[in-house]
Amino acid sequence: IGNAVVSGEVVDVFQAVGLDKPNIGLLDDDFLAEVRNLPEKNLAVELLERLLEGEIKSRFSTNLAQDKKFSELLDNVIKRYQNRSIETAQVIEELIEMAKKFAAASKRGDELGLNDDELAFYDALANNEASVRELGDKVLADIAHELTDSLRKNVTVDWNNRESVRAKLRLLVKRILRKYKYPPDQQDEATKLILEQAEALCAAWG
Repeated sequence: IGNAVVSGEVVDVFQAVGLDKPNIGLLDDDFLAEVRNLPEKNLAVELLERLLEGEIKSRFSTNLAQDKKFSELLDNVIKRYQNRSIETAQVIEELIEMAKKFAAASKRGDELGLNDDELAFYDALANNEASVRELGDKVLADIAHELTDSLRKNVTVDWNNRESVRAKLRLLVKRILRKYKYPPDQQDEATKLILEQAEALCAAWG
């Protein structure tokens, strides 16, 4: 088991404890109960950490807000564990709870009527609590839909190297935010995040 952990291969860790590698989006209580009851508690922590880390990178590679959110949550839990601020059993419970939140986050697009690209912009817009309180999910979803459509039509592969194009896109984003009365004091930060998000999606749009 020790060698499997050192190897760095997630699948080897699962095989070492006799578990099938799950799809994080389909995590069920039976699998989580198996992990919770593993006699090798430190290995259970390692297994959950690697599973979550790998899935964050693959599933949220083009959703900057969610990647940052879950990466920071995971780092925080693991650092507290490494500093002995929390016991092994507690970190397992926190990681399992995070896995459930991860699975729920992956389904939000269907609930909001947004595709993956639109959801990425929605998350950038909802990065501050004021926008969610003042506008609500429906308006933020409408903004995300219009942003995705407008940016896709105006982004070019080399836009990041052309300040004139970037300036045009900034104006486009701000105009849409003002149209929907996005909180004025949050518009500059939201515009910055939205343009970073557009850059992350640009290759796929090309």
